[in-house]
Amino acid sequence: MGKYRTIIVYKDYFENFLNTQPPKVQRKILQFLKVIEEVEMIPSNHLKHIEGTEGLYEIRVIFGGNIFRVFCFFDSGKMVILLSGFQKKTTKTPAEMIRKNTRLMREYFKEKNNKKL
Repeated sequence: MGKYRTIIVYKDYFENFLNTQPPKVQRKILQFLKVIEEVEMIPSNHLKHIEGTEGLYEIRVIFGGNIFRVFCFFDSGKMVILLSGFQKKTTKTPAEMIRKNTRLMREYFKEKNNKKL
């Protein structure tokens, strides 16, 4: 099976989150990431655009009654950039998490554009 996308981790926020999770949760999250790489059409229950943002998404993982979210965005159509993750405990994604990850996304593009100069 080929890859439709490449996943890249921006800075260490996602890895820090992943490393704090139990091994079973880590495996489940990594399985979802593999699906995102290998499946042409990602089901909307696994990847959802965050309303009110310009291109910020959340990968949605449910495991053992717990809900986990990984913030990401697309770059050049075929790259998925992972930002950070958290365990969701409320019905709405916390606004401060959305602001933080929107800032990280802008930071990524600013760094990328500065490298081109």
